Amino acid sequence: MCKSCGKVIVIAHIRNGRHAAVKERAQLGELRKKLVFALVFLIFVVTLGSAGYMVIEGWSCLDSLYMTVITLASVGYKEIHDLSPNGRIFTIFLIIGGVGSVAYTLTTVAKIILEGEIKEIFGRKKLEKKIKELKNHYIVCGYGRMGKIICKELREKNIGFAVVEKKLDLPEEKEDLIILEGDATKDEILKEVGIEKAKGLISVLPTDAENLFVVLSARELNPNLFIVARAGEEGSEQKLMRAGADRVVSPYHIGGLRIAHTVIKPAVVDFIEFATKSGNIDLQMEEITIQAGSKLDSRTLDECCIGRELGIIIVAIKTTSGDMKFNPTSRTAIKAGDTLIALGEISMLKALEDMAITGA
Repeated sequence: MCKSCGKVIVIAHIRNGRHAAVKERAQLGELRKKLVFALVFLIFVVTLGSAGYMVIEGWSCLDSLYMTVITLASVGYKEIHDLSPNGRIFTIFLIIGGVGSVAYTLTTVAKIILEGEIKEIFGRKKLEKKIKELKNHYIVCGYGRMGKIICKELREKNIGFAVVEKKLDLPEEKEDLIILEGDATKDEILKEVGIEKAKGLISVLPTDAENLFVVLSARELNPNLFIVARAGEEGSEQKLMRAGADRVVSPYHIGGLRIAHTVIKPAVVDFIEFATKSGNIDLQMEEITIQAGSKLDSRTLDECCIGRELGIIIVAIKTTSGDMKFNPTSRTAIKAGDTLIALGEISMLKALEDMAITGA
């Protein structure tokens, strides 16, 4: 579900991207086979032509090779020796068969070179165009195991994002999303993916040092950016927060707690997973921010009829001051800037989101 303040569908999702990449590699392989065949055939023609002049005219090896080359190249040089009638007939057949092989070889070589260069140029232009169209998007730094999961979730929610990855193991991955190969710790790379216009940044690079550099650079380039960083070592959380991160996530800490809670409170964990995971389920937990002048602004939960008409449970309300009110009563008032943590059916959550945006 797209957030009201940044609904931009920016994923450059190309259908059957992997199949297209496989097809392109197959076509390139076919061109290479044709090039090998053309070169072998050209060498055969040159060898045959040189041998023919040596046998028919009795010339030396060098003179025969020179005559063969200038004939195939069609440069128009005069014969180095006078040709006999048999030599002229041989030259006619050499021109007919040889010039065609030269043209075929040059065409194949040019096609391989030009296709590669043109594809690279247009691919870069296409990527730059997509990045320029991005606004209120997220930047994901790192496309490893964690980065791929994050991108999958963002894509399923139709939330715009771009990826920065130093080195891709699978080139065909580029076909599925906006991805820039480069070092995310460098300012120029972050600028290329539109950090000045971005809504948030997620740094999940392999080391805490790299994530720290990214956070420092990102905060300086865009002071209003919402930054989430990964911490691998104990003690790194505070350093990343001081560097400018809004949230720091430790996968090992969260993973350990999740395993412990699964053993201690399995039913609670099952419910949370059921309510928060994406997929085909019809129940989901969402956060919805109240916009000024909307149907929900300056009204109580009871007046909004959220529970009665939409069947949505308001789990908590995060106020503009940052306080969290859990299990609010029906008499609790909400105002612009408050964020509702709501649990309900996806279609009803969408209706609630519309109410939080549109005016009364």
